[in-house]
Amino acid sequence: MGRKTRGGGGTPATVALTAAGVAFTVHAYPHDPAAGSYGEEAARALGVDPAQVFKTLVAEVDGALTVAVVPVSGPLDLKALAAAVGGKRAVMADPAAAERSSGYVRGGISPLGQRRPLPTVVDVSARAHATVCVSAGRRGLEIELAPADLIAQTGARTAAIGG
Repeated sequence: MGRKTRGGGGTPATVALTAAGVAFTVHAYPHDPAAGSYGEEAARALGVDPAQVFKTLVAEVDGALTVAVVPVSGPLDLKALAAAVGGKRAVMADPAAAERSSGYVRGGISPLGQRRPLPTVVDVSARAHATVCVSAGRRGLEIELAPADLIAQTGARTAAIGG
């Protein structure tokens, strides 16, 4: 995995990683607007095990926006997410609120370089991989990096939140 340096064309996620000196690789693929699942589309396009590709979801835990990063191969366990951040109840956030808070569009929300940093929980399964892929901040663009770097750069905690 090599470091990609990004100029003015980088996304907030790639710019943040470059500024932090984190090694990462950017993978681009042609996004199909008819794809039913952005994450599964990314796994197929990159030829990567879906358990290694993580989707970024924004939920509300007791009314506060919270980021969940889980494998695309399964659902988010909302009860486990709430428990991981010391809350009682979690529901999926309104997509418009997620876009406003993160600065990204749905299907391209990255856990990295968000406009407003939010509490973040990464599924513990990420630690089982040498590298994981997450959205780079745009549909059809993924970042591959070490799970420890993802966790450190998002200030995340890990918990079993994937279904």
